[in-house]
Amino acid sequence: MTAPAKVSIDLGTRADGGVATLDLEELLATRLLVQGNSGSGKSHLLRRLLEQSAPWVQQAIIDPEGDFVTLAERYGHVVVDARCGIADLTRIAARARQHRVSVVLDLEGLDAEQQMHAAAAFLGGLFDAERDQWYPLLVVVDEAQLFAPAVAGEVSDEARKASLGAMTNLMCRGRKRGLAGVIATQRLAKLAKNVAAEASNFLMGRTFLDIDMARAADLLGMERRQAEMFRDLQSGNFVALGPAMARRPLPVRIGPVATSARNVSPRLLPLPEAGADDAHLIFTPGANEARFEAPRRPPPPAPTAEVLARLARSAPPAPPAAEPPPSLSPEQRQAAIDSALREILSDSDANFRTIAVLYQDFLVRCRIRRIGGEPLSLAAFRRRLAVAHAGIELAEAESEDSPWAEVLAMAGALPEDMQGVFLSLARAAFDHRPCPSDADVASAYGTRSPGRARRLLAYMEERQAIVCRLDARGWRIVAIPGVAWETDPGDPGAAATTAEVRPDDF
Repeated sequence: MTAPAKVSIDLGTRADGGVATLDLEELLATRLLVQGNSGSGKSHLLRRLLEQSAPWVQQAIIDPEGDFVTLAERYGHVVVDARCGIADLTRIAARARQHRVSVVLDLEGLDAEQQMHAAAAFLGGLFDAERDQWYPLLVVVDEAQLFAPAVAGEVSDEARKASLGAMTNLMCRGRKRGLAGVIATQRLAKLAKNVAAEASNFLMGRTFLDIDMARAADLLGMERRQAEMFRDLQSGNFVALGPAMARRPLPVRIGPVATSARNVSPRLLPLPEAGADDAHLIFTPGANEARFEAPRRPPPPAPTAEVLARLARSAPPAPPAAEPPPSLSPEQRQAAIDSALREILSDSDANFRTIAVLYQDFLVRCRIRRIGGEPLSLAAFRRRLAVAHAGIELAEAESEDSPWAEVLAMAGALPEDMQGVFLSLARAAFDHRPCPSDADVASAYGTRSPGRARRLLAYMEERQAIVCRLDARGWRIVAIPGVAWETDPGDPGAAATTAEVRPDDF
């Protein structure tokens, strides 16, 4: 069936009794922000929007509470259990875009940090799809303040940055890739401003806190004194504004839905009549329940002097003092460190592990080898690892007269996670080897996305760290400015190679 030029979604009724419609194609181009405190009908609104648009556009729902999994039975959404693993989530998201399958990412059962990592991986898989798979996709994120927090919370910086970066990509750069973000939040003040600011359509529900009402009024272009109206909104009533709905603030009441959440709002129920056997009911264990035993009262504590005397009598003999680590010459210590680095790089998955995990692995290997002295700092380890991965001899890299000194200075001007890729390109240019393919660059960067590799090369070229050009066959050549090194032509679309690091390169 061919879709008409314009698809209008029925959201419910306007204040004048007319139908409140939403232009779906306009929404795909301009994005939507939904705000409302708990109980305002925010999830009901999202469900209405999803049900009405399900026949027309592919959908992906980031669902932290498992509220939207019921869409699967009626509308055919595939439920993705976020506990399947980060790498699997990225691949599942990519395949969902490829085959245009509507999905619900069920994050229920994960803690806050795990939810952020899972959402970031899934959104990254949607964002990194190949260009020929950029079909329109409605991406709904419930409780968006969890994934794009305005300030750092109790989760790690790594999880927060990954999740916030994925949400920023969705709202700021997703339009060109066919991604239309619909984000919903209970608290505007807790949502990152750069994420909220990218929405052009707004549905504002009941709000009580002054700071949230002020932000809602600002987004709708209303005066601050008019913000009090958000306190008086009934559940299921919202104020709509945006090119997909209304050019002026428009009160709307959301219509009914065909599916329901697994979690329902609490309702008051009459209590059962009190009976004489109530105590028996709560103190007697059931058939499949372990029997409750009252804890025994502990004996009074013994005097401190008696406890110390017992410990003195029962203390085992002191173990012999550990042997101090052997004294290593600078050359021997360097060789031991090189051996530990070589073992880390021999692991085929090393490129896809975080630098913090690799550093902890390195410290453990140093302790096993009993390498004394001050350990390498994290920054020094990252630099040594990048140099070793590129196959650059350490003595050559540290010599001030070597051309590698200038190349290492250029690498230092780039972000730390890009330095290893730059040095690998420089090594290929120095050896006059073919230019690494997109797959090789992606592997060196710790990803499997050729598209991300191409963006990385474009970024380094913007920073004037490299110069890229194509020969008559369309093969890529990379040159290193300043030292005038240049790779041989290489096929950008070639499969990844598994080049081993040579022991002589340390």
